[in-house]
Amino acid sequence: MITHDQLDALAAVWEHHQRSDTELLIISASRYDDQLAGELETAGFTLLGTPDVRARTLETTPAKPKRVWVSTSGSSGRPKRVAHTLQGLTTVSTPQAPRRWLLPFTPGTYAWWQLVTLSLNVPGQDLVTVEADRLGDWPTLAAAEEVTAVSATPTFWRHSLLRDRAAVTALRLEQITLGGEPVDQRLLTELTTAYPEARVSWIYASTETGAAFAVHDGKAGFPVSWLESHTPERPQLRVEDDELLVRSPYQGVELQGFVRTGDRAEIREGRVHITGRISHDQLNVGGSKIAASTVREVLTAHPSVAWAQVRARRAPLVGELVAAEVVATTEVDSAELTSWCSSRLPDYAIPRLITFRKEVTLKASLKSDL
Repeated sequence: MITHDQLDALAAVWEHHQRSDTELLIISASRYDDQLAGELETAGFTLLGTPDVRARTLETTPAKPKRVWVSTSGSSGRPKRVAHTLQGLTTVSTPQAPRRWLLPFTPGTYAWWQLVTLSLNVPGQDLVTVEADRLGDWPTLAAAEEVTAVSATPTFWRHSLLRDRAAVTALRLEQITLGGEPVDQRLLTELTTAYPEARVSWIYASTETGAAFAVHDGKAGFPVSWLESHTPERPQLRVEDDELLVRSPYQGVELQGFVRTGDRAEIREGRVHITGRISHDQLNVGGSKIAASTVREVLTAHPSVAWAQVRARRAPLVGELVAAEVVATTEVDSAELTSWCSSRLPDYAIPRLITFRKEVTLKASLKSDL
């Protein structure tokens, strides 16, 4: 199904849940283009309907019963499709306290499926859908619908808190779940302070590996003791060459053994921190290398900086230089931030070009483009 309507997508899931001979792929209409149409046809999908039909059904022949195809976000290139099953997508089945969850994710993404399967399989887990064109006003909707739990990305929370902190923090939340991006201590502390009665969790999950682990102690990173531990029916974690590897009972059905996640893992003070995508995180300035995440952490440690994005910018002689975009909450200029970084970073890692943004960038995936 290609749709921009949350209720249409949920109806398709229910129909799929009742049948045993179908496959299902849900993609947001905003992500559908001619190139994706060609990729789906090459992969064996049959598109039913015409381009002007609002929602179309995609099927494969022959069908593999109960197969659910989940599309990646495309953060490392063109989106890929990973085969799952409804059972594999159901990672929570134990009794939970009744909650009303905000469902802000794009239909068909792994995070969207996590909330949908939770609602399908655990009594008392209600969903309140919010369409993309109303995301900016989600606190009003959440208050009206008495939402008590929100699962979203760190970027979603940074964007929302900067946009309308009073409305966001007025919500009576019992559960806050973060995922999809690196989670830093500053944001965790901000949320635990704003919602002292709520449990604040961060979850590591990806379309390929499925849900790997959840951290509930309010700290960034996870205990290093979790590495290489093995409990039957539980995901296994490993770090090789600074990359997180996961072997999970919830990973794609066609994936075997440990799966390379493409995420950088750093071990600091007894905890393993996920800092960003390896493909995007390495900066090379005149032969000297540094992780973009390291520069970003220094910038966001400044009391005036709420968000930062760090990239390499092509430059003569050195090949690349460090550039940053920041969102500040109080008055600060480039000179002050450059001075701040110069006392905390080697000379080659200091941002030479700093651009100020008015607000945090929020893509349809609820992620930034870090």
